[in-house]
Amino acid sequence: MQLDQGEKGFSFSKEGPLDMRMDQNDPLTAKEIVNHWSQEKIGELLRIYGEEKRWREAARAIVQARQKTPFQTTKQLAEVIASALSRGMKMKRHPATLVFQGLRIFINRELESLQEALPKAIGWLKKGGRIGVMSFHSLEDRIVKNIFRQAAPLGKKATGVLKLINKKPLIAGRQELFKNPRARSAKLRLAEKL
Repeated sequence: MQLDQGEKGFSFSKEGPLDMRMDQNDPLTAKEIVNHWSQEKIGELLRIYGEEKRWREAARAIVQARQKTPFQTTKQLAEVIASALSRGMKMKRHPATLVFQGLRIFINRELESLQEALPKAIGWLKKGGRIGVMSFHSLEDRIVKNIFRQAAPLGKKATGVLKLINKKPLIAGRQELFKNPRARSAKLRLAEKL
């Protein structure tokens, strides 16, 4: 729901401040990054956290645009990214999707939080208890897959604390995607405590 609130600054389709913080007490905002970080640091963030293939072009466009007018809103940033990344490209999603994803993930330390929380959650399960984790991009899914695999026994004599219920993640079917297009990237992994 937070992603749909324009005032939180997560959405490129709604006008809002360039914030993107889940916790308003955190000091770092998207506005700070796009207006003050170097092109190299912005590019690295977009490459690692956004998995944006055209990260160099996106970072260059941000730095060039801010020299004329500092970024204030999500729409400003989305327009600059769309202009820079949509030239000569057919795109299935908005060109700013991965840029906004990368900023949001980095600002909120989403991957670090998942890496800390998931082993704790597994530890709290009782024998026979089940855990399910739904991820919405490959960075999250990779973390969940690796943590589950590390906790699951390999081979007949190996010991572990989890049994994988599904080796491959469950994904939305055609009917679910029709009702809920956001489910297109959702992956569900399940495990049971041994």
